[in-house]
Amino acid sequence: MARVDSDAMSETAPNELWGGETAKAVDNFPVSGEPMPAPVIRWLGRIKAAAARVNAELGLLDDDLAERIATAGDRVASGEFDDQFPIDVFQTGSGTSSNMNANEVIASLAGEGAHPNDHVNLGQSSNDAFPSAVHLAALGEIQSDLLPALGRLAESLETKAEEFADAVKSGRTHLMDAVPVTLGQEFAGYAAQVRQGVERVESTLGRLGQIPLGGSATGTGLNTHPEFAARVRERLADGTGLTISAPADPFEATAARDGLVEASGALKTVAVSLTKIANDIRLMGSGPRAGLAEITLPELQKGSSIMPGKVNPVIPEVVTQVSAQVIGNDTAITVGGMQGHFELNVFIPLMARNLLESIRLLSSASRLFAEKCVDGIEANREQLEHYAELTLSAATALNPHIGYDLATEIVKESASSGRSLREVAREKGVDEKILDDALDYRAMARPHG
Repeated sequence: MARVDSDAMSETAPNELWGGETAKAVDNFPVSGEPMPAPVIRWLGRIKAAAARVNAELGLLDDDLAERIATAGDRVASGEFDDQFPIDVFQTGSGTSSNMNANEVIASLAGEGAHPNDHVNLGQSSNDAFPSAVHLAALGEIQSDLLPALGRLAESLETKAEEFADAVKSGRTHLMDAVPVTLGQEFAGYAAQVRQGVERVESTLGRLGQIPLGGSATGTGLNTHPEFAARVRERLADGTGLTISAPADPFEATAARDGLVEASGALKTVAVSLTKIANDIRLMGSGPRAGLAEITLPELQKGSSIMPGKVNPVIPEVVTQVSAQVIGNDTAITVGGMQGHFELNVFIPLMARNLLESIRLLSSASRLFAEKCVDGIEANREQLEHYAELTLSAATALNPHIGYDLATEIVKESASSGRSLREVAREKGVDEKILDDALDYRAMARPHG
């Protein structure tokens, strides 16, 4: 049954489970039309459920009432009542409105005698419960969604690295011809970038899992049982398998959101890596006749409403757009992290919105990149070998045999005359055996075997 506040401005409709504070917040914050991310709401449900059960264990809450509250919290955590959380994500900076929304919905579900503040919020403050929910939402989404998605992309790139191991091509530095490499070496480099990104993200998870629960309003733990926070953390960890721990210091954990900033920074680095990889792939796939045309990307859809047969690198374009958004999200999170004035950071809803969006976008984009692009890439081997033979930088391999100056002369004459390096070098008296050994393009790409 819906709860109805005595304040006329906050009366709720019969199908609404929230109460007066939620109604006020809906009225106060008509900003974006975007609600708090569902993972945060669901983690508030988990926290409220665990808190109720712990408070019963501690003798602070009647067993029957506690179990009704906990069951309601479990139902919120399952996503059953996502539609009962209408408050705009841009709201009071502590997340108090969303915390009160959760308290009211759970009290309504728990039924007779359940009070949103006295019972559902027992042992908590918005200042420790809400940021705890944000940290754990991010931690859970990274582990369940982002890390597997990045792993999938790394595996796809590694598979292509093996497939293209002997596909020799011209290297490029400054977008100019450089000494030969293999396509496989390039893809192995991309896979390593993604694997390193996974390691960077993983390195933030320990601090992301440090939650301020138990610090109450300012970090002192006022109105909280001394065993409350540890017992709730244990229940949450046991129920989810996540590593959840006490903060290094309760005042740091209330006043600062550095764990969120650090995690976002790791996601930004992943976005930078994905941008480099996607850009390389779409450049190598440019053409098919007037570009590099070193690889062929899967054809997913028409590339033009006017040019027949045109195919565009649509997935790499999506990946680079997502990466730009993640980098922008990180900038806002960085600014938000600066707003820890004295005992409380007041940009937590913004940080929650942006961090969870970044996790979701990178997860989706990484899977798409692997499944709809990288898995289907084919090497245009004739074109690759043609470029390898054309690159004048292959003359670098002659340096140990004939010296830099003579090699430079050969390059200049080859460039101006259009003749091959081998032809010009032979004309200048370079021994054929030296040319055979030095201008072996595959060996050049693997000088150390």
